Amino acid sequence: MQLTELVRPQRRGGDRTAAAPENPAGTPAAGHGPADHPREGTADGPAEARRKDADGMAVAAFVLGLVGLLVMNIVLGPAAVVLGALALRRGTARRGRAVLGLALGVADLVVLAVLVTVNGAVVWSFGG
Repeated sequence: MQLTELVRPQRRGGDRTAAAPENPAGTPAAGHGPADHPREGTADGPAEARRKDADGMAVAAFVLGLVGLLVMNIVLGPAAVVLGALALRRGTARRGRAVLGLALGVADLVVLAVLVTVNGAVVWSFGG
């Protein structure tokens, strides 16, 4: 064992954590660089977290598009379209839900256009 392995320099500011072990070339050993550590709270790191975010966006697009058919389609329709497109772009595992949310968002906008054309208003009701 070499003396440099026994005595590791301490960092300033009271941080007494050990420095990452180095290989003979002077670079940090595998598994000790910043790219080797997954993001906290996820199993596989940033790629897994990004996919989970995209999955959430796909579900949100579906729900907003569905609710937008009944109420506030002027707001919920475009939100569903944007979230569905973002989820598809980020590679969601729930691709069908993202496409359905995108389609429902477009349907919200079509319903809005029909209501404005027929009634001259943005609101509608079930009663006559």
